[in-house]
Amino acid sequence: MRPERQHQTWRSEAGSRLWLSGLIAAMEYAEQPEIRREPIGTETLAQLRAHLALPASFPLSTLRH
Repeated sequence: MRPERQHQTWRSEAGSRLWLSGLIAAMEYAEQPEIRREPIGTETLAQLRAHLALPASFPLSTLRH
């Protein structure tokens, strides 16, 4: 899926739930001890740092509680 398409998809309620489900699954996978012991490549760390440096791309007023 193209990035701009992903950006539009998560704006719907179903898209938000799907995105959140994917995030939770990724976090549960990453918390496993055998996964945590594996070294992280420098390219992966560089990509992560670059992504985290980006500003948020959605207005806070659209968040639902």
